[in-house]
Amino acid sequence: MSFWFNKTSAVLVAGMIFAMPAIAAETGPVTITPLLSATSTPSGQPIILPQGEARIIASLYTIAPGARLPLHKHPYPRCAYVLAGDLRVTDTDTHQVFNYKPGDFIVEVINQWHFAENTGSTEVRLLVIDTVPKDKTGNTVKAPPAN
Repeated sequence: MSFWFNKTSAVLVAGMIFAMPAIAAETGPVTITPLLSATSTPSGQPIILPQGEARIIASLYTIAPGARLPLHKHPYPRCAYVLAGDLRVTDTDTHQVFNYKPGDFIVEVINQWHFAENTGSTEVRLLVIDTVPKDKTGNTVKAPPAN
């Protein structure tokens, strides 16, 4: 099944999301806890969605203790929710370092080279959500190997 999303759909979804706290208050057993509202990445870049039809990709990442992801960047918006573990992200373009723990919601930098590493003694588990143009299957560009 294909997911079709346009401006009308976006308005309807936004309306449902904003109405949820009121619905939760009326129905009782539902609790909504806001995790993040952001218009920019941690390094200050504005979040801009791809133009045209888009694809949403959700993935579960598991990163072993001491493991490090290769140097990479994302041309499109990427968000992640830390389910478990301690994660450090180093932006090699800006030299900024970001530390995340369970319960943190991450807005990743866009088109800046960075890497992530598990700095704890247990695995890192991330729920990762990408928004990409409809014809793209991923959102990660790995850096070429250093000479």
